[in-house]
Amino acid sequence: MSWFWNSHGLPFLPGNTFRDVTKSAFHRSQTLHYKYGFPLPHRPGDDIGQDAHLSEQLLQQKINKLTLITPDVRSESLYKIPSEEFVPAHVALDKKVLRFYAYFQEDILFSPDEVYRVRPVMIYYYLEDDSMLIYEPRVKNTGLLQGKRLKRQHVPNTERGDHYQYKDLNLGIDLDLYGVNYHITDCDEFTKEFMASEGIPLNDPQPMPVDPYTRGRKIPQSCHITPSEFDPYHQFLTMDGKVLRFFALWDDAHRLYRETRTVTIHYFLADDTVEIREVHEPNSGRDPFPVVMRRQRLPKNLKPRAFPSCVLEVSKHEVDEYFSPTDFQLGHTVKLLSRSFMLYDCDDFTKDYFQINHPDMEMKPIEVPKKVDMYHDRKREVPPYNGFGSLEDSLQNCLSLVPKPPRKDVMKMLENNLKELRYGATMISKYPVDKSRRFILTYFLSNDMISIYEKPGRNSGMISGKFLEKTRIPKPGSTLENLEFYSPADFAIGASVEVFGHRFVLTDADQYVLTYLESISSQIPSETLDSVRQKLSEGAEK
Repeated sequence: MSWFWNSHGLPFLPGNTFRDVTKSAFHRSQTLHYKYGFPLPHRPGDDIGQDAHLSEQLLQQKINKLTLITPDVRSESLYKIPSEEFVPAHVALDKKVLRFYAYFQEDILFSPDEVYRVRPVMIYYYLEDDSMLIYEPRVKNTGLLQGKRLKRQHVPNTERGDHYQYKDLNLGIDLDLYGVNYHITDCDEFTKEFMASEGIPLNDPQPMPVDPYTRGRKIPQSCHITPSEFDPYHQFLTMDGKVLRFFALWDDAHRLYRETRTVTIHYFLADDTVEIREVHEPNSGRDPFPVVMRRQRLPKNLKPRAFPSCVLEVSKHEVDEYFSPTDFQLGHTVKLLSRSFMLYDCDDFTKDYFQINHPDMEMKPIEVPKKVDMYHDRKREVPPYNGFGSLEDSLQNCLSLVPKPPRKDVMKMLENNLKELRYGATMISKYPVDKSRRFILTYFLSNDMISIYEKPGRNSGMISGKFLEKTRIPKPGSTLENLEFYSPADFAIGASVEVFGHRFVLTDADQYVLTYLESISSQIPSETLDSVRQKLSEGAEK
């Protein structure tokens, strides 16, 4: 810079500049850096390789020059023009792309329907690095390899020996790129504005030619056959995936033992085909393939012939009428391929279809007699309780060879986890020594089990501790067919509880017992609730 060369205030003229001969570093500080992936300019401080301390006047001149602030006009600055801030091309032209619309013709060989094909493309010109990309829009069901035809790159220009520039592109010109001739017809608004700002006049846009094969597809072909009123393509497009489902009973009289089976008849509205599948029950021993009749069109009436004939497959020229949805009426028996099927019900979609398209047909399901299974419907005898384990555990041994644990109420266990009702109790016995024994009866709300703990007594001679493990205790008089267990509604103060031959009388209860019983007072008898209240109130008075 000039202020490093002239330190004596002389005008900047030849012969008046003096360089510092002792200076050996002439680096330039960076004015552009990247932050979060974006290029941003910044104001440098002291230049690299120069003196660390500059005068305030020189520093202010440097900042004014970077910020494009014109200094005061004086005699020594009349001929100084402030320079513009430098912005790199990859920053100023970032994400600015010119888009041209073009097409190319592809010759079609050995085809009676077309001679050539017109394929439209889009040419993208990236102003940042003068690269080009050619993309062909994708069209469904064309069978052509469409998409990116030329990846982004510098395209060589054969006329100049250099790559293409934006000045070489215009409307109505041909571009010969790697053996393919692209004709440019139009461009977008941004491209027009950019070309106008650069002073490049654009030619008039041209219309995009129409592909002759695509235009021929839209013209109806001449047909010398009387067109049918029925359109199978329209039926497929509107009815594809819509199936009528009927439930029927198949009277299989062809076997040695006559049998009635349950089947499902599917009528496909897309092509008027019918399929029959058998409904298998668990452990029935039937064929693992339930298809009784594969999907096919079923002839209803054949055309009469004056001479005998025998064919392996019936063609459509020999059929006078096929089965239609109106042939499937609930409550009637339909004969399909010499097999009789009695229709007794259908699904909701089938009912809605008949209500909309055939309102005169009443699709009302009928009741059919329940098929009796002598094996599965037989009454299983439950052996008497052997006294080992709980009643549910003994019952599982009768249901399967490998017993499974009985099901538990998980929600009840989660809601009542660690919730217990504690009662004080005494034993009713004919032995006088048992009258002084005191017990604590605990009822677990999570699984309806009861445990009994004996409190230690003074010189009683009895071993205190656990008297009964957690278990469910049935009420006296309950049987295996009608089991009934103790619940909080049965635990009133003064009531007796019989536990496997031992009788206990409830004498006291915790405060939590009263709180819990009041929360479910609608499920608890009033006598039980009043007895607990009276007992706890007497204890509070004492």
